[in-house]
Amino acid sequence: MTTSPHPGPAAPSASPHPLRVGIVGTGGISRAHLPGWRELGAELHCFSQAGATEFAAESGATVHDTLEELLAAVDIVDVTAPTPAHPEIVRAALDAGKDVLCEKPLALDPAEARELVEHADRAGRTLFPAHVVRFFPQYAAAKRAIDTGAVGTLAVLRFERTGALPDRSWYADEELSGGIVMDQMIHDIDQALWMAGPVERVYAQQAIAGSDSTVRTAHVVLTHRSGALSHCRGFWGPAGTAFRYTFDLSGDGGQLQYDSAGDAGIVFDDVASARQDSGDGFLPDVSTLRDPYAAEIVEFATALAGGAPSRVDAADGALAVQVSHAALESLRTGRSITC
Repeated sequence: MTTSPHPGPAAPSASPHPLRVGIVGTGGISRAHLPGWRELGAELHCFSQAGATEFAAESGATVHDTLEELLAAVDIVDVTAPTPAHPEIVRAALDAGKDVLCEKPLALDPAEARELVEHADRAGRTLFPAHVVRFFPQYAAAKRAIDTGAVGTLAVLRFERTGALPDRSWYADEELSGGIVMDQMIHDIDQALWMAGPVERVYAQQAIAGSDSTVRTAHVVLTHRSGALSHCRGFWGPAGTAFRYTFDLSGDGGQLQYDSAGDAGIVFDDVASARQDSGDGFLPDVSTLRDPYAAEIVEFATALAGGAPSRVDAADGALAVQVSHAALESLRTGRSITC
């Protein structure tokens, strides 16, 4: 499938005072957010239990000793802390009158995710879940094709995502991260919901390597209310596993396919290929396309400034948590779970 980058919104027009952004949590994903805030000319602040000084040296951010101190200094809060801390930080930011961008998942528990959405509504603030895959140009192009009827009525959707287990110990603890389903596969579950609509049943299986319990493959099958079926496959491999993502979307009017390992729209020379191979598998190489992390941040800021609504909202984030949690329940019980 030939794709073109999502045109996206223009950045908000310059104001007399730069947007003041507080980044809470300074691990790997916080670095992925930096280009977007830099594109907006934001004044950066940060708070973290560890690593804030190093992050500040890289980003020019002002370090704060407490979350309360940071909240008093900023307009927007960007939550990039580990998943278990998301709800507490989001609530504190909303209570301080701040709009919030929060990395996925909003929470591990669907009831808590829904409560965060309601909390934002009560506070009159915007809560934006960072489902960055909606901003990858290939997925955005597929969504536009579906919306314009290019594939007709969807019947079967297949999504795959492969990468190394992230090198932070808490990711391997399912009680903290939600495991491969809640942390990695939630991206493709969100895609299935975005493209094919609500689901009525969820069934999941998982295989764990006998020699290394961190190496695992998960399969989730979603039965949509429309009758379409989505199959999501996720793989967490050992260090050095190449990041790869694919989709295959079939309807009664056509088919859309994409594989990041064989994108016919991009030809890599030896130098570029070596750079791709040197990655740690934690994040995909986005150097050959409009940075989707920057695109989501610019779209969020544009919506806040009164521009077009973002393509993802808090309710979408809560729904992705609900369906992912149902998949985890299916893994635990061996049953198909009704949503």
